[in-house]
Amino acid sequence: MENIFIKAKDHNRFTWDSLGNIKEGRGSLGEEVPVLVYRLMQFTLWEALADELGRDQADHYMRKAGKIAGAEFAKNVLNLDASFDDFVANLQKKLQEFKIGILRLESIDTHGKEIIMTVGEDLDCSGMPITDETVCCYDEGFIAAILQVYTGHPYSVREIDCWASGDRTCRFKCNLEQTTL
Repeated sequence: MENIFIKAKDHNRFTWDSLGNIKEGRGSLGEEVPVLVYRLMQFTLWEALADELGRDQADHYMRKAGKIAGAEFAKNVLNLDASFDDFVANLQKKLQEFKIGILRLESIDTHGKEIIMTVGEDLDCSGMPITDETVCCYDEGFIAAILQVYTGHPYSVREIDCWASGDRTCRFKCNLEQTTL
């Protein structure tokens, strides 16, 4: 049997198929997991990376993981042939359906070079104690990849407001990267 996690170095090791058949494998427990368990995994992984590599590198790798996940999510869950308005409506629906968060598009410039969006009830941080910092670097990568897969152009995404910094929603500024202009 082939090990799906060990593939040629020039390919991503993770694909949507790597998730397996969850319904079959978790017939009694089901597909859903409490947010507490998700955060336990995510933040302990982030802490282990930060302890070994420093916070900036840990954030980098969490963003990178978010990009891998976001690209696979976009390709396997979203309608990539839709008009922009329909794409956003589909993204809002799927993020809520998967209980990731409640997406709201706050603004977009005429050419899509800058998009401001919020994610309420964010899976990563809503309800966390206030630490005066943004903590959703995984989400930054996730959103950047979704936008890139849909538009074909890379985006830089940074969280500018976060529950952990004292806000009640996560706000992301998404900029089309200059190299594509």
